[in-house]
Amino acid sequence: MPSLSARQLDVLLGDWRSSPLPAYSALADRIRLLMLDGRIVTGTRVPAERDLATHLGVSRTTVTAAYAELRDAGYLESVRGSGSVARLPGRAPVTIEPEGEEFLDFSKAAMPALPWLTDAASRAVEDLPAYLGDSGFDLIGIPPLREAIAELYRRRGLPTSPDQIMVTIGAQHAIALLSRTLIGRGDSALLEVPTYPHAVEAMRGAGARILPVSVTVEDGWDEAGLEQAIRRSSPAMGYLMPDFHNPTGRTMPASLRERTAQLAERHGTRLIVDETMASMAIDEVEPEPPFAAFGNAVTVGSVGKTVWGGIRVGWIRAEPALIQRLFRNRHAGDLGTPIIEQLVVTHLLADYDRIVETRRRQLRAGRDHMLGLLRSQFPEWKVPDVAGGLTAWVNLGAPVSSQLTLAARAEGLLITAGPRFGLDGAFERYLRVPFSYSPDEMDRAVAALSRAWGSLARTPIAQPEELSVVV
Repeated sequence: MPSLSARQLDVLLGDWRSSPLPAYSALADRIRLLMLDGRIVTGTRVPAERDLATHLGVSRTTVTAAYAELRDAGYLESVRGSGSVARLPGRAPVTIEPEGEEFLDFSKAAMPALPWLTDAASRAVEDLPAYLGDSGFDLIGIPPLREAIAELYRRRGLPTSPDQIMVTIGAQHAIALLSRTLIGRGDSALLEVPTYPHAVEAMRGAGARILPVSVTVEDGWDEAGLEQAIRRSSPAMGYLMPDFHNPTGRTMPASLRERTAQLAERHGTRLIVDETMASMAIDEVEPEPPFAAFGNAVTVGSVGKTVWGGIRVGWIRAEPALIQRLFRNRHAGDLGTPIIEQLVVTHLLADYDRIVETRRRQLRAGRDHMLGLLRSQFPEWKVPDVAGGLTAWVNLGAPVSSQLTLAARAEGLLITAGPRFGLDGAFERYLRVPFSYSPDEMDRAVAALSRAWGSLARTPIAQPEELSVVV
């Protein structure tokens, strides 16, 4: 179980004493806010009352009353032998799909198809006869594509052979297959929060106990929490997105990659590194070395972000022994990646530099347009600078993300609330805003958000536990 020292909590609390509320209520409010923002993750043991009172220079009565207020509201739970543990009231978020209406859908961070995709598809059809004599059930990937993917890694300075590659049905499929293979029921698994929601589903589906580690726009990875989770629990698997992290946009520095890779190797933790955003640099930034250059990490990639979401091709890079283990386990979930789509991607990867440069130009224009709109229309929001990726993780300044997304639906806009990227309803103060759409679509989306935001000012704000079921 992760724990928070009195010193660490003091740093997170900031200037909590400036509140006009009584000291115990001000302290409780600030701790509650840290939980809702995901800075104190669910399941974390908070400091003992005496230790926190001593460190903050307040009476123990103040801390006791603050903890009691949090406990009464469902934000703390007393666990025998473990003190007080952070919780979030209410249920975990669920997805509500629209029915029978036309919506502007900003719930997906995706790019339109490449303009020359049809040319690649035509060439793939010409190549297809060479494969028609086989069964068509391909559980590992056609040799030309595995070689093309290996070449991408070699160009990044990471020696890779085709027998280290398995072609999958997108990155989500790869993560699910790895989770089923590496996690036994009851094993612990390390996970960033906020994070890619389908990674959570894959780990929980495999029976994992989740060990959350915080990632924030301001500070990046909680290095102490990351180290503590690995040292204390030796998780069977860890899932990281170190390049333009979804949704915060942060990139993990090389020094932390190296320390984390080495620590994981010492404690027997298999790190799954999601590189689906690694090519989505917008600004001219010096790329960090591939995570796998520092240790025995497994890498997941795909063309869903760079080429088009309709081409369901991804891959896993790992040592040959693990690739063979994945091959043996794959039959239970699917019968292979479609040959025609593999042929399309093989042709496209031969022109990968052109793809990346095209996407960079598109994303730069989209980012500048969307962030400019948000800063103009919502000056009270904290809109971060974004160097890469497809989205901005926007701080709304109040725990109303689910209520805002619900109001936005009434204005014809689908957008995903912050809790979808957390655990048990956290991140109500955040909204993930994609900028991968056309200028006209982004104009319409911000106009709808503006109307929705205005409607919140005219209605009572629901409590966070009432909102956590809406995304």
